[in-house]
Amino acid sequence: MKICMITPAPPRSRKGNRVTALRWAGILRDLGHRVLVQQAYGGERCDLMVALHARRSYVSIKSYRDKYADLPLILALTGTDLYSDIHTDSSAQESLEIASKFIVLQAMGIDELPVHLRGKASVIYQSVKKPPGAFSPKKDVFEV
Repeated sequence: MKICMITPAPPRSRKGNRVTALRWAGILRDLGHRVLVQQAYGGERCDLMVALHARRSYVSIKSYRDKYADLPLILALTGTDLYSDIHTDSSAQESLEIASKFIVLQAMGIDELPVHLRGKASVIYQSVKKPPGAFSPKKDVFEV
């Protein structure tokens, strides 16, 4: 597949959105896909768009959806999206409606979504694997 990965963070940025986009692009390339990481969608044909940040990637999301109404568009929701923008910003809210699927990075992020859109969300945990067996956190101790 040819995948367009959109992140609002500019090239060479060390911000989380750019780091995430580059990490995901590497994984997707290892799986045999062609991935173009961009700050904004340039109108090229892609089999799939993956966009990070509902509000800041809105113009790219809207442009891709207008051009390719039937192709998949995955929106990775950032913390700013979940805990601010999707509740107050109309472009972030429209991005939610436009996207085919959402990625959230922790399960409670789904609770922030409008009820009618929660079925479009999947959780992808980054950087850690679930420990084997049952886990009960210790009281008064923070463990990672």
